[in-house]
Amino acid sequence: MKRALMMLTTAFLVVMLLLIGYFGGRHHSPPPLPAGTAASPPESGDKKVLYWYDTMAPQQHFDKPGLSPMGMQMVPKYADKRLADEGAAKDVVRIDSATVQNLGVRTVSVERRVLASAIRVPGTVTWDLRQATTISARVDAVIDKLDVRAPYTKVAAGAPLAELLAPQWNSALAEYDALQHAQSADAKDLRAAARERLRVLGLTPADIQSSRHGSGASITLHTPQAGVVTTLDVREGQRVTAGQTLMTLNGLSTVWVEAALPQTAASTVRSGTPVTVTVDALAGRAFRGSVETLLPEIDAMTRTQRARIVLDNSDDALSPGMFVSVQLNPARGEAVPVVPDDALIATGSQTRVIVAEDGGHFRAIAVHTGRSAGGYTEVRNGLTGGEQVVVSGQFLIDSEASLSGALERLNDHTAAPAPAASAPMSGMPMGDGR
Repeated sequence: MKRALMMLTTAFLVVMLLLIGYFGGRHHSPPPLPAGTAASPPESGDKKVLYWYDTMAPQQHFDKPGLSPMGMQMVPKYADKRLADEGAAKDVVRIDSATVQNLGVRTVSVERRVLASAIRVPGTVTWDLRQATTISARVDAVIDKLDVRAPYTKVAAGAPLAELLAPQWNSALAEYDALQHAQSADAKDLRAAARERLRVLGLTPADIQSSRHGSGASITLHTPQAGVVTTLDVREGQRVTAGQTLMTLNGLSTVWVEAALPQTAASTVRSGTPVTVTVDALAGRAFRGSVETLLPEIDAMTRTQRARIVLDNSDDALSPGMFVSVQLNPARGEAVPVVPDDALIATGSQTRVIVAEDGGHFRAIAVHTGRSAGGYTEVRNGLTGGEQVVVSGQFLIDSEASLSGALERLNDHTAAPAPAASAPMSGMPMGDGR
């Protein structure tokens, strides 16, 4: 009986203790948080929460904790009062020395130097159109015989091209031949007029000498220069009318090379700039010339400007259509600030570099670049020389600058300067923000 009473008393005491703990906990515990939110950790020491963000999308900032639009729990971004106390600029991010070493950050000094002046660009050999000649029919005629029967046939100067049956030519030749032995002054004047008529009809002295006189005889046309028949527009037996093109003849003693120049390089090239042209098919041989002119047109697809170069081709080594390598040697310019190509961060809308300052501070600076040569790029605006720019790890610093808002402030300074708060970078470089 005593034992049962003791057990009942013990159970009663346990129940009473549980009830006291339950009601005491409800009285002192904070109210529950709404669904989807998390408790804000207390601000500790000198740290103040600037905003909340999702580590998967650090560019989005929120005023309150909770779940992000992606469903992730957001984390706080703290301000560093030490940076503000040091009076650092508002477009600067700060990295402690240990993190700099872990990131493998490497810097070089901005130098002022004369970039290598030689420019290598591709080019194409084309016909020298100043040597192009069109052979046409000056009168109505019939093609009696073709001495050149296929395009791209090489011909020597004075070689026969075609024989034509042309009554108008024959009558003019007969008139000229009838006055051949005239002695009177009037007859000589008539003979001179007949000769001029033959010239107007397109007959050269060689054509006249080689033609067979008489009714129905054919007239032979000869080449005015050595070259290549590039087009052949008629066939034997074909009737042609006055002014119709029979064939086109191009000379090869000189050729043109059209080189495609980037716009930054075109600004340094002038008429008369020395040029060296090499061809893979002619190893060990170089052709030297100079720029004749820059064509006043920019290619809409490649955004390049063509330079016309005239080369001697007396041995017919160069053929139109060949691809060549063109080296232009403009005059040496002045020393300009240059940075390694690895230091540049191109975003599409601007180009910038990361400048290292004292105390582990890094600043993103927008720059305007010029031409490149030998692994270096000219900086026309933004740097003057002597600055320390980051060439290794700059993309991680650039990412932190974007997270802290330094790049937004950089854009604001480019358009209209406006003050903003700075934020330091600590351990995690890929945008966790802590």
